[in-house]
Amino acid sequence: MVRALFPGTFDPVHHGHIDIAQRAVRMFDELVVAVYDKPLKSLLFHPQERIDLVRQAFLNEPKVRVIGYSGLTVDLCRKIDAQVIVRGLRVFSDFEYEFRMALANHRLAPDIEMVALITAEEHTFLSSSTVREIASLGGDIRSMVPPHVEQALLRRLKELGDGHHLIPATSLRD
Repeated sequence: MVRALFPGTFDPVHHGHIDIAQRAVRMFDELVVAVYDKPLKSLLFHPQERIDLVRQAFLNEPKVRVIGYSGLTVDLCRKIDAQVIVRGLRVFSDFEYEFRMALANHRLAPDIEMVALITAEEHTFLSSSTVREIASLGGDIRSMVPPHVEQALLRRLKELGDGHHLIPATSLRD
């Protein structure tokens, strides 16, 4: 049995993530979607909220298991006996980042392979930060996220007020 790990912060999970996971499910016996709890970036949702949103996105997929984690991804792979790390590539800058990460992970765990899936064309612009920004500016995100994620995101933005602190350095306002 080949178990693959799809790690990320998923803040929030969007159709690009879901597409990569669904394609990975066709390649591997089991896919563990691992929600990282403490990345080096500010998050909108707490870890358990992100885990719950991801779980709901894969309710009808028996080959997907969703867990939370902290620490090194390769350590989690060893803990759950995953032989492969799955990542998605959207644009050239993703390749550079993922290439360096794959080399570092290979140095730490040469027995764990990395598989990069090229995103579907309709999702190349999608990132969690783009979804958060569009939502915070009142834009329509229905084509980008499942309905339960849209509802959670709009509810969170309402709790926070205007959401201006969520806007990244490169903004869609320009």
